[in-house]
Parts: sequence; C-alpha cells; structure tokens
Amino acid sequence: MNRIPETLDNTYSTAYLHQCFEPYLSANIKTEKPVRHISLNPDPADRVSDGQFVKMAQEYMERMGYVNQPYIVFKHTDIERTHIHIVTVCVGLDGKKLPDSYDHPRSMAICRDLEQTYNLIPATEKQRTGNEQVFRPVDYRAGDVKSQIASVVRHLPKYYGYASLGAYNALLSLFNITAEEVKGELHGQPKNGLVYFALNEQGEKASNPFKASLFSKQAGLDELQNQFAKAKGKMKADPVRALLKSTIEVAMHTATNEADFKKQLLEQGTNAVVRRNDEGRIYGMTFIDHESRTVWNGSALGKNLSANVFNDWWNGQAVGQRQEAENATAQNQSSTTDNTVEKEEAHSLFNFLNKEQQTDDLLIDGLGGLLPEAQGEDYEEQEFANRMKKKKKRNSRHLRAN
Repeated sequence: MNRIPETLDNTYSTAYLHQCFEPYLSANIKTEKPVRHISLNPDPADRVSDGQFVKMAQEYMERMGYVNQPYIVFKHTDIERTHIHIVTVCVGLDGKKLPDSYDHPRSMAICRDLEQTYNLIPATEKQRTGNEQVFRPVDYRAGDVKSQIASVVRHLPKYYGYASLGAYNALLSLFNITAEEVKGELHGQPKNGLVYFALNEQGEKASNPFKASLFSKQAGLDELQNQFAKAKGKMKADPVRALLKSTIEVAMHTATNEADFKKQLLEQGTNAVVRRNDEGRIYGMTFIDHESRTVWNGSALGKNLSANVFNDWWNGQAVGQRQEAENATAQNQSSTTDNTVEKEEAHSLFNFLNKEQQTDDLLIDGLGGLLPEAQGEDYEEQEFANRMKKKKKRNSRHLRAN
C-alpha cells in the first residue's frame, strides 16, 4: 500500500479502502473516471519474487506521476501468469486531475525498462513479412466479393477457436461476413450445408450467397462442426476463461453504457459482439479474446454474463435515465426540500477486494496488461481487434492501460 494507513488487525474491508480514497474522489466531481486500474503481466516463464513485484510497482507508479497518490498493489496467482494489479486515483487532494497526456507511450517505455531491470522476457514485436496473411473486412462495393470472403474463411480456423456456429458468426461479423445454415435433399437424402454472405455497414446481407464448397473444406459445415467439438473440449479447461470472465465483470462495474463497455473491452483486446432481434432484445452476447484466440458465448463464461443479463442491464439503464430526467424536472418544479441522507455505499470498484464474497464473484482487475507483448501478441491480433463495429478507423496498437 502507498499512502494508505495500516489497520490494527491487518485486514482491509471494502468500506475502509473507499474511506481512504474518499478525500480524493470527492475533491473533483467533474472527473468521470477518477479511479484507475493498472495491471503488470510478466511472461509466464518469468519468476518474479514478491519483493521484485513491489519494487516494480513502486518504480512504475513513481515514473507515471502517482508517487503521492494512494494506491494498493495486489498479487494474483489464479492463472498460469502470476501478475499484479494496482488500484489508485487520478485526482489529487487539490481537486485537480493528474496530467495524463501521452500516458500510453510513457507506460510502454517504463515497462520496457522494467523488463531490462528485472531480466524479464522482453516483449519483442514480430516483424511483418510480405507473405503474412492480413485479414481485411469485406467491402461488398469493391467487387470480387467471393475472393474477399475466401481470404478470410480459408484461414480463420488456423487462428481462432470457437465452439458454436453463433460464436463463429460473431467472429465473421468483424469482417462483414455471415454464414447461414441451409437444409435440403440430395438424391432423396437430407443434406445440410453453409452459405456465406457479405454484410453492409448495418449488418445486413449485401451480396448473393456463396456455397462453402467454393472456398475450402474447412469452411464447410461438417468440418466446422468437428472444430466446434474440439474447441469445446479445450476451452472448457482453458484458464483464460476465468481471466476473461473477470475482465468482463470489471468492465460491467465500471462502464457507463454499452458503448463504454465495448470500448473498455476493446482496450483489453476483446471484442464484445451483441446480437439483437427485430424488436431490439438482446439474444446473444459473444466475447472474442484476441490474445488467447478464443470466442466465447457469454453464458459459457457465467450465468451473470448471459444475454438476458445484458438485455435487462442496458434496457433498465435506458429506463432509469428517462426516470432520472423526469425526477430532475419534477424536483426543479417543486419547492419541497428533502433532507433525507442516504447511506453512503462503498465504491463498487472495490467489490473484488471484499473477503466475504464468494470466490467465483471475485472481480480481478483486467484493465491494463502493461507487458502485453510478452503474452504472445502479434500484429494479426491487432488487426482483428481494430475491426470492431466495422469501422475503418484504426485504434492505437497496444491500448493496455486504462
């Protein structure tokens, strides 16, 4: 801990931590996100002692300008890669927000120095070669749609694991493609297959259908079903599941709306694909983790990440916003003064620190990952991550600190 008083019994409750942060949180009510999470993730092969982790955290925070701020450092060993999380506030006691210009490049530079100081496996970037396959979203207006689709679906199975057709389609949607199952008969025998379509900016079909057989065996339904079965077995025991689940839960607790939720996850290299029916109800939530190259249905990660939960959350949020606006109008028109003071709740960002919570509900701060390249990231993952919402605009390459 830094600038946080120790307790007599050496236990630290959610309420106590919030109390220590409260003077900073209340000093500036204009800052939308006064709490900052940072994660330092050495390579799994690195052996870092507790003392080294403490020194790394102190050096990082001092060089980032947080030496006079209260912060807490936690070590997590719940996955193969032992890592630390740092929770702090980016508002000073004077009410001013700490400067954050060029935070990301400064953070990356500090991490590179830490790698050398503590002999960590360096996060070297892969050099691109002319023969490297780069996946690009399909542009139905550019012509030769068949070749554009082929360049994606022929190679996608080499890179990603997905356990259902819905998950596969969520991944394809990043490239303006969808696959649709068709049923029929051939010589009196039932026959199932797949056809592929290009999509427009609204996610609507914008091309003629293309048979899967035009592309490759891997693009066909039979081969995909084999891939689904294999991926389902591997993903069930994959330690990435717990980390991804925790990262999503943190975003749920810190995001202000759907767009902010997606943005936070994208900064962690994860796409959130939301599927809605014609009435606007969410019937599918899929999360594409580009670091582990796996595609997960929300319900497969946990009941609290199912489509119904997000549907109720965002629909309820919209209703709540309308009610708040109506209440504010009513209060302005009323001369009645209400002196009732509600009980102050502990900041939700500290819920994952509460020892009384069940293990499955612990919220690990996944916002960060400041040694990301040591985890095997390469340019193709970045190409995938930058395709969210089918926008042409490119995001920064290594957004890992929030």
